[in-house]
Amino acid sequence: MAHQPALLSPEVGMISPRTRARMVQRLQAEGIDDVRVLAAMGRIPRHRFVAQALAGRAYEPVSLPIGYGQTISQPWTVARMTEAALAAEPLQRVLEVGTGSAYQTAVLAALVDEVYSIERIEPLLLRAREKLAQLGVGNVHLRHGDGAAGWAEAGPFDAMVITAAAPWSLPALFAQLRPGGRLIMPVADGRGQRLHDLHWDGRTAHERDLGPCHFVPLLAGTVAVASGDHG
Repeated sequence: MAHQPALLSPEVGMISPRTRARMVQRLQAEGIDDVRVLAAMGRIPRHRFVAQALAGRAYEPVSLPIGYGQTISQPWTVARMTEAALAAEPLQRVLEVGTGSAYQTAVLAALVDEVYSIERIEPLLLRAREKLAQLGVGNVHLRHGDGAAGWAEAGPFDAMVITAAAPWSLPALFAQLRPGGRLIMPVADGRGQRLHDLHWDGRTAHERDLGPCHFVPLLAGTVAVASGDHG
């Protein structure tokens, strides 16, 4: 069963567990009904994954900047992607492409045995590693790399969560997904973005459209720059 990380951290200002509870109630009203996802998001302090100046907005239904042109997804998006990934039961090993703030990473880590997460921007990866360690999340493996290539030696994966908008075809990732697994990803088609749940049978990806979404694009290559937030 999944680890239960020590995420009950000191609160910031007026932020309290009650604030997270209101977020969970809103997620339920918006159609999130997996009790495991709701419980995890009610326990994880989202404000710890954003700059302190933005902590007061951490539980609002909005995405927020985390630097380097990246964002932390709004709570509904994190909940919906996690809920869809959990449908790939039995679920033990998940690949996340785009660690970013590590909030989605922490939610997944509370629900599955092992999370492998790839981030192309090295300062974000270093910040994520520090944050997860502070919160006692020990079942996450992090890598600085090109997410489109996946993490072949750690596969096959039961599910994959892609947190950047990608083209339809990502053959390297499907090759690392077990038959019966699911790949949850935003797809950009030139007219906008749609969140897709792709059920992989070993030969074909069976698509389910989860609705419109907005993510930064999935870019190739890696970025290694001096630590610090350049915005």
